[in-house]
Amino acid sequence: MFQIVTDTSANLPWSFVQEHRVPVVPLSYLADGQEYTQPDGEWDGIEYYESMRRGKTYNTSQIPPQRYTEFFEPLLKTGADVLFLGMSSGISGSFASAKIAAQELEEAFPDRRVEVFDTLAASLGEGMFVMRAVDCQGRGMSLDETVADLLAYRDRLYQQLMVDDLNYLKRTGRANGAVALVGSILSIKPILKGSEDGLLVVSAKIRGRRNAIGTMAQRYRELVVNPQEQVVGIAHAGCPEDAAYLAEKLREIAPPKDIVTVVYEPVTGAHTGPDALALFFEGAPGVRKNY
Repeated sequence: MFQIVTDTSANLPWSFVQEHRVPVVPLSYLADGQEYTQPDGEWDGIEYYESMRRGKTYNTSQIPPQRYTEFFEPLLKTGADVLFLGMSSGISGSFASAKIAAQELEEAFPDRRVEVFDTLAASLGEGMFVMRAVDCQGRGMSLDETVADLLAYRDRLYQQLMVDDLNYLKRTGRANGAVALVGSILSIKPILKGSEDGLLVVSAKIRGRRNAIGTMAQRYRELVVNPQEQVVGIAHAGCPEDAAYLAEKLREIAPPKDIVTVVYEPVTGAHTGPDALALFFEGAPGVRKNY
């Protein structure tokens, strides 16, 4: 028996979290010198991103191992093993805190196991690993079988992100300053992808927002595999019309089994800035190396 656990970066619809009883470790963000955690339940991010457009600044910080311990330990006491699916270690130090907590708890509970899985993803990209793990568990797969399935899935999940202004990523140390300056001056809309190491790297620079969304849809056309059998994810930072437009383009190209659309949760959104738009889908093995 194992319990699936994730963090708020997974950006899952609250209805899914409730239905499948997935404990969610809250990540933190800072505003005006005060720390906040994302509350339980549906989160309305529209005002959050409106405040960013008005100039409000949000920051994030690595959370301590103790917060993970508080979630993992009660589960271990029930006799369950734990499978934690966390935000990419390439963009957040919080994953390292989860590893520390797991090591300490495995020493305290030698008959139990805490498997800490690096999704190399964030936002709904991370959440799609949770959905897949829930499906594996529902089909009676063991913890080892589930981890093996997730490793193969990680090699196939393509993640792309269009940002409206790279200066948000520059401010938080996740983009080169020169690239951010070019984007701001020339109205270039950078498209980033999740690398094999779980980093965000610029893969294209497209002039004009609609053209950039079209480029994202074109990559879906070129790279998606068996769309009719998979759930595709879209996350947006306060731009629901663009998310709907992208979903419409995907359905025209190759309709997936389903499209899940969410508003970017606040921690990842603090780095992407308002009007970011992300797409997550499954391609062939090694697809993360493309573009």
